[in-house]
Amino acid sequence: MVFDSLNWILTSSIYKQKKNYIDKTNIFTKRKDLHFRFPPSTAQAMGIDLIAGGKSKKTKRTAPKSDDVYLKLLVKLYRFLVRRTGSKFDAVILKRLFMSKVNKAPLSLSKLVEFMKGKDGKIAVLVGTITDDLRVHEIPAMKVTALRFTERARARIEKAGGECLTFDQLALVAPLGQNTVLLRGPKNSREAVKHFGLAPGVPHSHSKPYVRSKGRKFEKARGKRKSRGFKV
Repeated sequence: MVFDSLNWILTSSIYKQKKNYIDKTNIFTKRKDLHFRFPPSTAQAMGIDLIAGGKSKKTKRTAPKSDDVYLKLLVKLYRFLVRRTGSKFDAVILKRLFMSKVNKAPLSLSKLVEFMKGKDGKIAVLVGTITDDLRVHEIPAMKVTALRFTERARARIEKAGGECLTFDQLALVAPLGQNTVLLRGPKNSREAVKHFGLAPGVPHSHSKPYVRSKGRKFEKARGKRKSRGFKV
């Protein structure tokens, strides 16, 4: 009786060892239910591997930051035109309507006259402000579309027999941008831009220094004059 019980214990333990061995070997076999039985690998759990340099961030604007109701209405209008016509002109106008004030640089009347030489009968288009320029005396009759006109600039254009249009009026006259000249103001003519670049005094630098005065004693010595050592 004792012998029978011992024999049963031995055989059962051998059976368990064999079963454990079979279970371990089954891990490496191709079984359909493996993903249910075992957790995913670390590679799967971590997510997508990005290319060196990190995530590509799209930082362009998709809407204006301004709360101006009229600007938002123009955006709505030109979104519709871009969607329904596929016009590249309208797409550029829409993109520029989103831009910040710094990127919507003003254009003077003198530059406007210069750019419109030999373009009679065409409409000048600027997503920005048209400003007056006292240096120009004669202005030809021309149609101009802009977001804004200064008071004197508008008066001078209209006095010369021209016309100042808004962008919703332009959309009726030239929905696809036909017979138009798209213009931009000088974005880098701001005072702030003159200080950008290499530090003042460094070789090949043309940056404007931040000085409190333009007198003899203020950044006018070495590097600024040949009589004081050297001139950069």
